[in-house]
Formats: sequence, structure tokens, C-alpha cells
Amino acid sequence: MTGVESPAYVPGHGLLRGRTAVVTAAAGTGIGAATARRFLEEGARVLISDAHPRRLKEHERELGREFPGAVTATPCDVTDDAQVRALFETATAAHGRLDVVVNNAGLGGTSALADMTDEEWSRVLDVTLGGTFRCTRAALRAMRRAGGGVIVNNASVLGWRAQAGQAHYAAAKAGVMALTRCAAVEAAAFGVRVNAVAPSLALHPHLEKVTTPGLLAELTEREAFGRPARTWEVANVIVFLASGYSSYMTGEVVAVSSQHA
Repeated sequence: MTGVESPAYVPGHGLLRGRTAVVTAAAGTGIGAATARRFLEEGARVLISDAHPRRLKEHERELGREFPGAVTATPCDVTDDAQVRALFETATAAHGRLDVVVNNAGLGGTSALADMTDEEWSRVLDVTLGGTFRCTRAALRAMRRAGGGVIVNNASVLGWRAQAGQAHYAAAKAGVMALTRCAAVEAAAFGVRVNAVAPSLALHPHLEKVTTPGLLAELTEREAFGRPARTWEVANVIVFLASGYSSYMTGEVVAVSSQHA
């Protein structure tokens, strides 16, 4: 299949002006980093977080040069509840409020189920599903006190469909989808919306490093446009879910691809 050309980058429209946001796993080149940039372009103040302090600091400096005074950074390992609680306490102390949380932290890997170790299974589930649970819980507590907010979780099309070697990751992402729906039902009573995005293939340098060229080619061939998504294309959908344009949406998982099943 010949790939459809990537569209032009969409400029910001002030959709998040005056909002404060936390974005996890935002230090690299993936969806979290793209989301932090898009939020800043849309007028938000953003606290970026990651488990890699050096990369996080570098990204904070990079964004700070373009958006002075609008970005801060706090390291956080989402498998450690004390660090998660400290992250959200820092966010509310720094900004006085918390409007949006993007739970992007996740961990992948490839392993046949028959050969998968308990440690491989547990690590992927603890980061991807457990981390989303801990951050969602902390965000809900803060937003319940404030009387509103928005949470956007990063799921995956693998929460719907099967792929060899991905039993742990697919199970974790299906769990993120279920967590999103249940949290949304509970949170509606205090004015909080909870939704998720489910990307398929969003290409960035780290993914290219950990994925074989053959598998990338196979995954690309499955895409309706014959190309991977750009990370900012996924971030655009996250912006929509964080903004007032999606004010009547909650408990939804939005596929950012054609691969619902």
C-alpha cells in the first residue's frame, strides 16, 4: 500500500487557555512529549513528569525556551504511590488547581506467553495498568475537592485486538479501557470526565529502536492510511478530549486509527 502523506501540523487555537495540566511519561519523543507540547501551544500551563530525571530536565529546558514560565517538571515513577501522591501535591501547590491529567506512562515488550516470566508480566501490568490506576486515583481525589476536571488515559488498539507476543501489554491496555469506563461513572457525580485514546502505530525514535524493521513494516501495512500516525496526531485527539469541545463525552475510548478490532 502506498502511504497517504502526513498532513500539515495544526497550529494551536487556545483550546486550553488558562488550564493547568499534568502529563506523565513526557520526557522522551513519544505521545507524552507531543501532548505536553500541544497543550502548551493551546495555552495550558503544564507539569511534565517521567521516571527518567535527566531526560525530563532536558525536555523541561527545551520547552521552557519556547514557552517561558508555562512548563515545570517533577520526576515520578508511577509504580511508587508515594511519588505519585507527591507529583499531584506538587501540581496543585504550584498552580493552585488541577484541570487536566494525561496518564501516558506505559511499558511494552515482546514475549511469547509460554515463555513469559512472572517478572515480565508483572512489570508491564504494574507500569501500564497499575500506574494509570495510581495516577487516576490521585487525580480524582484532587479534582473531587476542586469540583471538576478532565482525565485522559492512553490505551491502545491492542486492548481490542490480538497480537502475538503482546499478551501482557494487551491485557494491561484492556484494563486501562475498563478502568476508564468505571472511573468515568464514579467521577461524573463531581464533575470530572474520564476518557481514553487508543492509538495503533504512532512512530517515534524510541519505538524504532525497540521494534524490528520487519514488524514495523507489517504494522504499517495494517494502517488504513498506509503510514504510522505522527505523535502529534494522537496528541491532537487528547487535546480535543481535554477541551470543552468534548464536554458531553465521558467513559469513551477513542481509536486513533482504523483498527477498532
